[in-house]
Amino acid sequence: MRGLSGKRILITGGASGIGAASAARFVDEGCRVAILDRDAAGCEKFAQDIPGIVGTFLADVSDPAKVQHAISNVVVGLGGLDVVINNAGISIRHNFLDITAEEWNQVLAVNLSGVFYVAQAAARYMMRHDGGVILNMASTNGIVGHPFYADYNASKAGVIELTKSMALELAPKVRVNAVAPGYVLTPMQRAEYNGEMLEAVNQKIPLRRHAEPAEIAALFAFLASDEASYVTGAVYPIDGGELAGGLASR
Repeated sequence: MRGLSGKRILITGGASGIGAASAARFVDEGCRVAILDRDAAGCEKFAQDIPGIVGTFLADVSDPAKVQHAISNVVVGLGGLDVVINNAGISIRHNFLDITAEEWNQVLAVNLSGVFYVAQAAARYMMRHDGGVILNMASTNGIVGHPFYADYNASKAGVIELTKSMALELAPKVRVNAVAPGYVLTPMQRAEYNGEMLEAVNQKIPLRRHAEPAEIAALFAFLASDEASYVTGAVYPIDGGELAGGLASR
């Protein structure tokens, strides 16, 4: 991608899944990449698997004090900060009537408040320096309703509106966009769906399969690059055609 080489990039939730695939992609693009994750073992393994990574940082994105401290350390470790990918997220598959207050607060704390804390800390740095790019992880769940994920859906809808508001306030120095994947074959997805459930999902997606994490990483790479220099305030579904016919609501 044009204008990516040498960029200093932070990816939250970078120890596995889409975050890990994105980190690997940006390393391949010649970027200086750091990941932030609360999984110490995952960070250690990832650093061994991807020797080109600059650093790994431990923090829970739902803790604003720890986020601020981590961002300060990331800036020192990378020598600055050009791109942040807000990828960290959790989900708990359950019926709306069974969601507890604790579970609701936990999902919103990571998926929405965590995005806010990281984005705000990064944007404060970028606005004082040479600008940058912030990319937030949304979901098709934030665009249409999905059963069994009311808390997750609400958090992702919040990320979409947060993204648009940030784009308006931070322009022209900082570009802000959101990526909204459909079904992606990540460890989190495999933990919640058995083989029969995965195949049932595949049959309602026009491309008849889940996305691979590397395919989401490719969209992040484009949006972070100079190829997307006129793109801000947008939400990009990447769902194999799932939303085209309203299939997600079935």
